[in-house]
Amino acid sequence: MTELKQELKEKIIEQLNLEEFTVADIADDDALFGDGLGLDSIDALELIVMLDKDYGIQLTDPKEGQEIFKSIAVLADYIADKRAK
Repeated sequence: MTELKQELKEKIIEQLNLEEFTVADIADDDALFGDGLGLDSIDALELIVMLDKDYGIQLTDPKEGQEIFKSIAVLADYIADKRAK
């Protein structure tokens, strides 16, 4: 799981061009939106595309997206759960 969290941090930094952040700057429980990384709705769309492209997971329910994009830890758990099925 630690490797997945590391991978997600790297992908998010690269995908969203968060040049001001390093992997070490992002804690597993930091909020991705709002007071955490400060991501917005455009970033959410890019994360949805990344999930589909890199992990084969399609999100269709915006409320589900709000839940799984709470933090790196929640997102990693979601991906691990979907991969196991």
